[in-house]
Amino acid sequence: MTRKIIVLAFVLSSIIACNSDKKENTNLHLMGNIEGLSQGKLYIQQVKDSSLVILDSIMIKGDSKFESFLNIESPEMLFLFLDRGQTNSIDNNLPFFAEPGEMKIETTLSSFFADAKISGSKNQVLYEEFKEMMTKFNDKNMGLVEKELENYTTKNKNSADSIASEASKLIRKKYLYIANFATVHADKEIAPFLALSEIADINVRYLDTIDSKMNAEVAKSKYGKMLKSYIEERKKVEQK
Repeated sequence: MTRKIIVLAFVLSSIIACNSDKKENTNLHLMGNIEGLSQGKLYIQQVKDSSLVILDSIMIKGDSKFESFLNIESPEMLFLFLDRGQTNSIDNNLPFFAEPGEMKIETTLSSFFADAKISGSKNQVLYEEFKEMMTKFNDKNMGLVEKELENYTTKNKNSADSIASEASKLIRKKYLYIANFATVHADKEIAPFLALSEIADINVRYLDTIDSKMNAEVAKSKYGKMLKSYIEERKKVEQK
């Protein structure tokens, strides 16, 4: 009996030690639940050198809840990928703006992307606000595409020119909105992220404005340093 107690104590101490090792040198505790998922595999991915690399993999067996301990340089966009096995669903990759601290992702198996509720990140809140506005721009663009298709049969040049003019104005309006959004929120890492991912080809003076508005913490973040480096390269190329 004593031997069994000693063995049990050893096993428990080993588990505690393993958990402690897992938490050590990490700054992001990610928790979540995928309602309806009983079996599968989750991957937490990061963009590195233009490719997605796996930071952690989590096996789901019976319990739909998951947990991960990660270490990130600064707030950045990560991806929660669900391996559905034999299904061909494209609803399997969920981007989220990770920040050091505690974060929670709650969603469902049936609508993995659409049902996602993400908490614990101020950058994520801003990212969701940004996505809502982008949806409105995309809806307007789809309206113009429909007009263009309707005009294709009539071949009305005036209508075609009008549609092209509207499309050009919409693109400009969208770019200016993103530039302004990034400038207003230059105290958050989403600012350089959007500058690089959404409007990298905008006039460099807008990127300069975003860069100049960033505080010291954002400027030394992963995306802050990338933006500064990108602006320097743009200027070198444009001066040739």
